[in-house]
Amino acid sequence: RRQRQMCIRDRYGADALRFMLVTGNSPGNDTRYMDEKVKAARNFANKIWNATRFIQMNLSDEITKIEMPETLATEDKWVLTLYNDLVKEVTDNLEKFELGVASAKLYDFIWDILCDWYIELVKSRLQAGGETALNAQKVLVYVMANTLKLLHPFMPFITEEIWQALPHEGRYLISAKWPEYQDALHFPE
Repeated sequence: RRQRQMCIRDRYGADALRFMLVTGNSPGNDTRYMDEKVKAARNFANKIWNATRFIQMNLSDEITKIEMPETLATEDKWVLTLYNDLVKEVTDNLEKFELGVASAKLYDFIWDILCDWYIELVKSRLQAGGETALNAQKVLVYVMANTLKLLHPFMPFITEEIWQALPHEGRYLISAKWPEYQDALHFPE
């Protein structure tokens, strides 16, 4: 059995295996191993990696730290509001030991909101250049870097590696300040 686990870890990665074990799990229930779930977790890790590579390829040298722009476009406000809600919900889920619920929310936000929608929405701004591109870059870095902090307990190796490649503050992600809900990032309109 141990040899099989090592093989799975070697084939898909430790983070994919960890994420699979947590996703869809509720306290008191056994987790059934399914190869498809480990593959899906590996694909999720690849999605994060590719999104970060896209962000890096579109960063100007002016972006050296995590900071918010002074002017926010509608899509910036939208993603920041959803990110802010995610911080509140994931923190609450972790405090209640609802690991499966927290991991599912992170998965949905990263895959659907950040990667499939927000990145696609800002591509034209990034290509346009100027202040609009710079603002989009700042929001991309802010949301990705802080979302990595939320994902770190579930996927520590890939999140640390990616965080080191992004503009950040501090030496290691594990010692970074946990994100907090901020009223200033709530845009109900």
